[in-house]
Amino acid sequence: MPVRPLHPVLVDRIATGEMVERSLGGEGAAFDVGATHIDRVDFAVDAARGVLQSGGPIVTRPDPTQMTSMADEIGTTTARPRVLDWAEIPIDTVELARFLIGKMLVRVLADGVAAGRIVETEAYVIGDSAGHAYRGITPRNRTLFLERGHAYIYLAYGSSFMLNVSSETSGVGAGVLIRAIEPTDGIAIMQRNRGTERVRDLARGPGRLTAALEIDRQLDGIDLCRAGPLWLGSDGRASDKIALSKRIGIRHAANRLLRFYVRGNRFVSGPQVLNR
Repeated sequence: MPVRPLHPVLVDRIATGEMVERSLGGEGAAFDVGATHIDRVDFAVDAARGVLQSGGPIVTRPDPTQMTSMADEIGTTTARPRVLDWAEIPIDTVELARFLIGKMLVRVLADGVAAGRIVETEAYVIGDSAGHAYRGITPRNRTLFLERGHAYIYLAYGSSFMLNVSSETSGVGAGVLIRAIEPTDGIAIMQRNRGTERVRDLARGPGRLTAALEIDRQLDGIDLCRAGPLWLGSDGRASDKIALSKRIGIRHAANRLLRFYVRGNRFVSGPQVLNR
């Protein structure tokens, strides 16, 4: 897969190799906002050897192709996901929100791989008064203005991180909130991170999702279309019946139908009245 250059906004966000080292428990400080000494980082993954290369140094990591899923544990088989190609991701925010339903969200950690199928998203479109980009670009939201396919992560209410996927073109602020996944891999990891054995509640809601997958601001700005500590994938499985509703927990533009979810899926968040 061709390697795309990182957006200039990320120049002062990433130190060579340290993003992966930090994710794997290393000592790097990959996301020091004040860092200005890095010119460019190109990540490439040799999945067959299970290593991640960062401009020369090689950091060993779990092989994302060796994912132990819940389906495997009960004797069935599932296709191993591939990293989404950036070219296949829709530019339009609403189209992207729908497209992501059924795709895989994969988190590579020191003790294994945790992943799940996306079952609920919300679109925050151009000019959306409920979106973080509404008042323009700021130091806090600047990763939301990257080209489509990057992670925008913020802390909500001082307690929970929210994972969004940037949309549209570079310089245009819009994105998709990942609200829930159906856990498929690394169930034990998620149970430990969430402090519960109840699988249904591991990642049912955006705050639970990020806690289960150890997602925080250290991953803000990461390219989700590259194999690395966090990426979007597809196993070729067609998405189930997709339904539409109002978004959850917002005051502005509250009646717009911009929430997508898998109808009848027990891992979807929100009140029953919105999940019919």
